[in-house]
Amino acid sequence: MSRIELQVSGMSCGHCQAGVTKALKSVPGVTDAQVDLTSGKAVVQGDVEPRLLVEAIVEEGYEATIASA
Repeated sequence: MSRIELQVSGMSCGHCQAGVTKALKSVPGVTDAQVDLTSGKAVVQGDVEPRLLVEAIVEEGYEATIASA
């Protein structure tokens, strides 16, 4: 299982944070996802391709980059 950090931009409220968290947790292979609104960081645990996480966030309407994988 790996730990992947993402930088998410465009979140401005708790609703945004919840949407990104839900999108990340819906990606097959993700076992946990924590999203911090203040820092814009998301930490994902699981066995998943990082690009799939970015795609899920973009589909939700936000921008994301891989900080570390």
